[in-house]
Amino acid sequence: MDMDGVLVREEHLVPGADAFISELRENGVPFMVLTNNSIFTPRDLRARLLRTGLDIPEESIWTSALATAQFLDQQRPNGTAHVVGESGLTTALHNIGYVLTDRDPDYVVLGETRTYSFEAITRAIRLVRNGARFIATNPDETGPSQEGPLPATGAVAALIEKATGRAPYYVGKPNPLMMRSALRALGAHSENTLMIGDRMDTDVRSGLEAGLQTFLVLSGISGADTAELFPYRPTAVIGSVADLIGRAADPFSSTAG
Repeated sequence: MDMDGVLVREEHLVPGADAFISELRENGVPFMVLTNNSIFTPRDLRARLLRTGLDIPEESIWTSALATAQFLDQQRPNGTAHVVGESGLTTALHNIGYVLTDRDPDYVVLGETRTYSFEAITRAIRLVRNGARFIATNPDETGPSQEGPLPATGAVAALIEKATGRAPYYVGKPNPLMMRSALRALGAHSENTLMIGDRMDTDVRSGLEAGLQTFLVLSGISGADTAELFPYRPTAVIGSVADLIGRAADPFSSTAG
């Protein structure tokens, strides 16, 4: 399941999310919380969720930073990268043995940060123009804040692409690569796995393309008419994960729309 909009909104628990997670545990249903946010490590996110009342272990949290690190480790083990991002991304790359440098790196890796600077973006543009391969953790153009939308990875990636003529490879949702890497981490198979998300363009699309059934919840980004705007449909549309309480052992039995 996605995190923001499904389990929490900003720093507040989505009503019923704690009971839903408890029921999954009681029924022995394995689960993974996914997020395109690459700012934080799983340890950071666990602490954030604990403050809302959700006890999610680190090993049950999968971020676009972890998926990006796994992808790079498969593509070019022990490589080098110049990172525009924060500790969630730099830690993930260090853990796979990558060296972070701005001297002729194999990759420029763009992630989420709240401190994008003109200097950092300029350096990334020059490195990509000089031959570094361009990777971005996710294509989200904006992110939420209490004051309103913030520019996110996809918006900054578009700027770098415009300046270099080179499009990034996005690892996070809706790339089904992230979903498949999460399935491997979970030890699950797509045929009996459900994706719960609040966005059609990332959560539902990536779930569909990875072969999962998908539930769209209306507790986050999407409204009641959102699903009708897309050429694909989720398996079901529900108000929130609270609607699955009492059915967590077999959520497919509640499929109705």
